[in-house]
Amino acid sequence: MDGIGSFDVRWIRGFTNKSIEFVDKKTVCYKCGDNICFLDLETKKQNMFQSPGKGIGALTVNGNNQTFAFSEEKLSPSIFVYIYPELQLKNELKGSAQLDFTSLSLSTDGPYLACCSSLPDHTITVWNWESAAPICTKPHAGRDVISLVFNPLSWFQLCALGKSSLTVWNIEKSANIHLLKPSVIELPANDGSFVERLVPTSQTVTEILPYFGLEMPPSAISGLVGEKAETILTKLCAKARLTPSTICWTPTSELYVGCVEGFLLLVDPESLSVSVIFNPTTADAVPELRNNNFQSLSLNQNGFIAVGKENTVHCVQVKATQITITQTWQLEEPVTTAMYSPDRETLLFSSIAGQIYALNPTRSGVIVKLLDILSGDFVAAALSHTDKNICVSVRDSGVLQLWSAEGICLGSLSLQAEVTSLACCPIAQYAAVGTASGNVLFIDLNWEQQPRLVHRVHLHHTPVDHLVFDQEGHYLFTGASDSYIYVLDSKPSKMFSVIGYTVVHGPILSLSVQCIKDSAQVKVLAQYSGQQLTVLSLPTGDLSGPDCVDRHGCLSTLVLKASTYEVPDPLNSCVLGVSKVFAYCQKRRTLQRFELPQNTDGLSSEQVVQLKPEQEVRGHPVGPASLFISPHGLWLASAGRDGLLLIRETASMERHIERQCHSCRLGGVRSASFSADSQTVLTAGLKDCSLVCTDIRINSMGADKMKEATRYSQSMKHLLKKIFNAENPVLIDLPEWGQAPPAGTVTPEESEVSGGGHSVDVTEQDESYNSLPSAPPSHPTWLESRREAIIKEDNEQYSETKKNLKKSIIELRHNIQEMMRENELLPGIERLEQEEFNLDVEEQRSLGAMVEQEVTRVRNEIELEILAKRYLRDVLRRECWESLKVKGKAIKAFHSEQQVKNYPLKEQTDKEVEDLRRVYNMRNIEKAASTQSKLNKNSKGEEGPEAESAAVTGSFSSELVGSNPYIYDQFCLQTTEQKINQIILLQDVIRCIKTAFNSDFEAVYKQKVQELNRVKDRNRHITEIMLELDVREKLWEPGLTVSEQPERLLTVDDSEIKAEKYLSPEQQKEEERKKLEEQKCLGAKGDTVRDRALDDMMNGVIEVKKDGILKMKIPPPGFVLTKPDKDWSEEEKKVYKEYEKKSTDLSEEKEKYKKSIETEMRKLQASSIDATERFDETLTKLFEKKVKCEMAIYQEELKVTYLVYSVLGEDEIRNRDLELKLKLEKTLAFKEEIRREVKRHEEELEFFQESYESTVAEDKVLDKDFRKEFFNVQSHLVDSLYKLFRSRPRVQKMRTQTDSSSVLFKEQRLCGSQAPDALSKMLKAMEDLDAPENIPVGVSPQIWERFCLVRRVKVESEQKVKVKALTLAEMHAFLQKRRAEDSAAQQEIKILLDELESLHRDKNRYLKDIMVQVLLKQGQVEVSTTGLTADYTDSVLSNRSEVENLNRTIRTLGEQKIATMVECKDFRKGIIKLQWEHRMKGMQIEHLNTKARDIQMLRLSEEQQDYLNKTGRDSRVSKQVSILEKTLAFQEKAHLKSVKQRMKKIEQLNRQAAEKAKENATVKQQLPDMQVTVAERTHIYEAIASQDNQAAKTEERYQEILLRSNLEACARAQAEELASLWAEVERLRMKNFPSLDQLKHD
Repeated sequence: MDGIGSFDVRWIRGFTNKSIEFVDKKTVCYKCGDNICFLDLETKKQNMFQSPGKGIGALTVNGNNQTFAFSEEKLSPSIFVYIYPELQLKNELKGSAQLDFTSLSLSTDGPYLACCSSLPDHTITVWNWESAAPICTKPHAGRDVISLVFNPLSWFQLCALGKSSLTVWNIEKSANIHLLKPSVIELPANDGSFVERLVPTSQTVTEILPYFGLEMPPSAISGLVGEKAETILTKLCAKARLTPSTICWTPTSELYVGCVEGFLLLVDPESLSVSVIFNPTTADAVPELRNNNFQSLSLNQNGFIAVGKENTVHCVQVKATQITITQTWQLEEPVTTAMYSPDRETLLFSSIAGQIYALNPTRSGVIVKLLDILSGDFVAAALSHTDKNICVSVRDSGVLQLWSAEGICLGSLSLQAEVTSLACCPIAQYAAVGTASGNVLFIDLNWEQQPRLVHRVHLHHTPVDHLVFDQEGHYLFTGASDSYIYVLDSKPSKMFSVIGYTVVHGPILSLSVQCIKDSAQVKVLAQYSGQQLTVLSLPTGDLSGPDCVDRHGCLSTLVLKASTYEVPDPLNSCVLGVSKVFAYCQKRRTLQRFELPQNTDGLSSEQVVQLKPEQEVRGHPVGPASLFISPHGLWLASAGRDGLLLIRETASMERHIERQCHSCRLGGVRSASFSADSQTVLTAGLKDCSLVCTDIRINSMGADKMKEATRYSQSMKHLLKKIFNAENPVLIDLPEWGQAPPAGTVTPEESEVSGGGHSVDVTEQDESYNSLPSAPPSHPTWLESRREAIIKEDNEQYSETKKNLKKSIIELRHNIQEMMRENELLPGIERLEQEEFNLDVEEQRSLGAMVEQEVTRVRNEIELEILAKRYLRDVLRRECWESLKVKGKAIKAFHSEQQVKNYPLKEQTDKEVEDLRRVYNMRNIEKAASTQSKLNKNSKGEEGPEAESAAVTGSFSSELVGSNPYIYDQFCLQTTEQKINQIILLQDVIRCIKTAFNSDFEAVYKQKVQELNRVKDRNRHITEIMLELDVREKLWEPGLTVSEQPERLLTVDDSEIKAEKYLSPEQQKEEERKKLEEQKCLGAKGDTVRDRALDDMMNGVIEVKKDGILKMKIPPPGFVLTKPDKDWSEEEKKVYKEYEKKSTDLSEEKEKYKKSIETEMRKLQASSIDATERFDETLTKLFEKKVKCEMAIYQEELKVTYLVYSVLGEDEIRNRDLELKLKLEKTLAFKEEIRREVKRHEEELEFFQESYESTVAEDKVLDKDFRKEFFNVQSHLVDSLYKLFRSRPRVQKMRTQTDSSSVLFKEQRLCGSQAPDALSKMLKAMEDLDAPENIPVGVSPQIWERFCLVRRVKVESEQKVKVKALTLAEMHAFLQKRRAEDSAAQQEIKILLDELESLHRDKNRYLKDIMVQVLLKQGQVEVSTTGLTADYTDSVLSNRSEVENLNRTIRTLGEQKIATMVECKDFRKGIIKLQWEHRMKGMQIEHLNTKARDIQMLRLSEEQQDYLNKTGRDSRVSKQVSILEKTLAFQEKAHLKSVKQRMKKIEQLNRQAAEKAKENATVKQQLPDMQVTVAERTHIYEAIASQDNQAAKTEERYQEILLRSNLEACARAQAEELASLWAEVERLRMKNFPSLDQLKHD
């Protein structure tokens, strides 16, 4: 068909509700699929315009100059600019956009167009569409832009509305240079408050650094550098702001901004100020606007028109910051947009449902509905095959619409259901509609304005995907994904009854029907898999007989012939022709034609016939595609996702005609339908909300095909006319669904559904429709209802038979059970197996197989669940248990809740070991390098460094695991590498602390295990004693908890499983075998005579142990029980006395033994208690060590945290430094660029200034040369001509009075670009002045013509001067802005340099002022405390040597002062001593004088005198010596005698000691029995005396309390006295020895 035909679009309908604009005063346009629809508001006539490119993207309209522009949908799209109503292409703009345009905008005061491209560049471009040249471009500026709007007063301002931002772009112009400069509007926060702009933190110079280092901006903290840093900073740190939804320019070049949150803002683009006009959260907010989210704003005379989400439109008046509603309009549906026509007389509304309304506020004020075509996607559309040439369509909202041949909407019906398919009947005026719930609805279309639902049948539980009538209207076929194909009688007289069904082998993908007249058959092609096809043949006769359909409704194989075919490649769609199949293969992207075998009678339905394509042609560029065949079977249509509609001849598929009907980006074509004459095609888009009716136009070469299609249509019309005339009246007479139907028309499967008018609720079963309540999914289908009816009928018919059978079965069951019981009593050889009593083995096997299948399924599910849990267990075990080198566990105390846990440790990774080894090697090198310098210092006399204390190192780790020689000194950490190495070393110290504690923990843990074993042994012994004593007490049996044995969590004991253990048959057999073996072993032991003898004589033991003494009993003599006491003989009495003595001895022995074992039991219990208490003490010590370890670990971790924070701080400083350097580099580059630009513009300005001055000079020359030009004219005439030469018309005030827009928008500012327009207006106005009636008297026409020429030259020169003056002013302003930018850049450079310098200064201070951790003992902190912690802000950390030197100096000065004071004291004491000695000497002199006087006066005896004279002195001495010698000899003899007596006494004492030792040994043997006796008596005495001693103890306790109270009172009195004495001593000490501080103050 190439070259012989084409498509002619008859009409297009659809409304996307996205963009609608005025193209002139009375015409609006909107996008409809791949077309633009123009609607005349007066005549309501619609015209279509198809895009010359591929699809229509963004659309913009300028109603003032009747211009519209749109972009196409393809790669590297173009923009087309057209003039209306000529629809003449003005220009095609080809820019740099690669994918699409997001927004377009036309200016009202010039030939300018703004566009914003999408990914990847997001470029905003301003075009001069007359010259098709871009005047300015800004890449990466429209990332989230959804709308562009020019300022109506000046095209130099362009507002870009984003999804969450608002930007005003100013176009700066200098001669032919244009620049786009953004002004970002800072919107308020979402609560209406104004938020300060987030400024990055800069460094401020302070003497004291902050405690946590320098404050860096978030960009430096996050490490982000570059252009994205500020964007991310704003998103992360800024407060949530209002979201703009619509904008509107005001007559003062300000902006009204409506927000999604309901706020209304007023924005000044010049000052960038924002004011809140309306805040819905305030108490005084207008109630009507409180819940009104502004979606559209349109300016009017007094304010603006506001549109929200509701169906009301408000006219709002704004005065200052107060707003009032002056008028409100109520519409049927929620309104989305409102706009004024260019003449400001007509107000247009568009609703969310697809209606368009018009209102003339100045005239009638009545709202008129112009268009009601609804919105939403079309699901399906079909052309009616009856006389009434109408179209039927259904939308995704469930609305059915009827369209005339001209595209006028005749009527609609809301089905209130989700629709999936549609088909029109050829023999009656109705349509069948399939729903997602499986219903088929039958809609009467005889009344176009009011279609009605007349019938409904529920066939599927899945959506009805396919509905097909055969060409002659015999049957209606339905198909769904449940593999069922239902055949319905399409005649209304048969009430659309379901004839039957058949089932194919898979979900139905496509369904096609062909009626064969010659054979009176209807063939159905069903595709149920990618490569499987089934062709079904049905006769056209009556199929209601029992031979045709079985009781369940399944079609018999006698009437339904099925043939199965297989194709080589998977197919996406296929249709059935006359003995041919046409298919589309997406895999090969081709259309294929297959020839069906003619004779298939010998083929069974199970036999598969292979088909090969006899012709294959290229298909659609973008697939998949669907195929549709014309009614006469000669044309094949294909519609794909590319939006193309292709029509070919079925005989030869190479030639085709095509048309782009729908948008490729929106999914292309969803459905297509031929008319009855095969000359019209109706297509529905997938997501473009459009319906396209296209006529096929064939030229003379294809006239025969058209004639053949017409003949076929007429023949079918004649053939079906009789049937139509018979069936259509029946259809008309059918009641509307939901009303009372005629008698006999209600089938069992039908249920009531409410309906009436234009809305019918069929959602009783439509559970998939989400907007309406749905019925339960268990509502039966036709097939289920029929089966239920059959079952009910069978039950009624065979009820008696069933009862008899049940009774017989019960009797048979009883008989068989009786036989089975008798069989159990028979001998083994006669006994039957239980399986032989089964009457129906096959049924049992089938039930067993079903049970086994269900068991297998459940087992598989359980195994999968177990497998998942095992996998989770393995993961948890691997990650949390096996990866640990030391498992975490605890030790609990025996007698308290105290618990100590160890430290779980993982195995060190290779990287950790390698890092630690590297740090050790590095530290060895550093220490070796620093050794020499230390030696040199020591050789110079310097003292070596003292050992670091815990206070300096900052932790107690050295006290626990010793000091690590590789640890850096805290005061020497300067570089980042040192800090990282220190972190690694500290982490190793922490690991060593944990490892050391774990070693102690393991030792204590083993001790507890040993102690538990000992306690168990003692408890075992105690249990034996308690059994022997027959004591019932509960023993204390400690054990290990789960926290102490965490590995128990990984295993499951049998006691934890509550369910009964399942044993497989093999396991059951094994258990039975083990039980039998145990019984055999017990039986094999037998019963020997020796065992019975031992049991009788000695209770089964050979030797009687002392343990069984408590059980021993002495039997009384036999005569005691047989004779009374008085009949006993002497011998018997002796025997009885011996018996009593033995009984008494045995009782005493029992009592002694009982006491001994009781004592032993108490000792064992006390031993257990003591041992466990000692263990608790050990555990307490371990706990104390754990506390110390925790302190040390926390201290080390705190140091690690400080170091990590320091490293991060250095990283942040580096990031900030890099960020500032990048900013400085960019600013310098920008400054250089601005400098070059300023220099270039200065040169251009200077050159243009010279040109302007030359033009001005030329204009002045023209004025001066005027009189020279008319030198031959009289002077008075020259004066009058000169006056006319200087007069000019008032062009600026020549404006049409009908342009009401001038009321809103003042005159635009003049600029150089408007010069041609101004000159043409001026020259046009000069024509009136040049008219002959203005010729002065006396001036000849020749002179007047010459004068007019001279005046025109002067006017042109003046206009040229004005234009150049305006251009010069623009250039001056442009240059001034560039100079301002240069100054701003210079200032920015200065700020950045200052910040860099400040950053470097702070960085050096930060690296020098390092943070160290110091431990201070309690009581040594002498700073002010704030709260619970001390404030060290003003503290300085100094070296200890400095403090010690200062203390040493203080002590030296103090000692010197004390020495001086002692010298003064000693000198004063010497003076006093000398005075005392002087007095003493005087007294001695006086004493000696008195003594001498006494001596002189003393009287002596003769003996004294002799002694004094020394006469006989030696003889007296010798006599005394001899007497002493004799006395000494006598004492020696007495001593020897006394020694001999003592030796004899010692020997006597030794003999006595030996005797005493023997006595002690004897007593020691008797000691245990005596101790038992003493213990018993002690217990008895204590029990007796406990009550007597209670009062004494109470009195004693009372006396103790009194004594203690008295002693405490005495102690307090003495303490007070002692304190006063100490105070007095201190006062006296300070008085005698004043301190240095007091002396200093004094």
